[in-house]
Amino acid sequence: MKKTKLIITVIVVILMLIVVLQNTQAVETNLLFYTFSLPNALLLALTFASGIVVGLLMSFTYSGKKPKK
Repeated sequence: MKKTKLIITVIVVILMLIVVLQNTQAVETNLLFYTFSLPNALLLALTFASGIVVGLLMSFTYSGKKPKK
């Protein structure tokens, strides 16, 4: 089971790298009241990384013991 998870993780990371490296042009990004320009690859990588962090935090939150009655 661990080997399967590792293989799936490696495949997802490789696919993400392919997408990021194909999108290197600069884009204008609006965040609330700020507008800034950054490479699309960086925006995709930051979005992917924040998704991983949120997913890990949620899995740690809900993997704990259930409260006793």
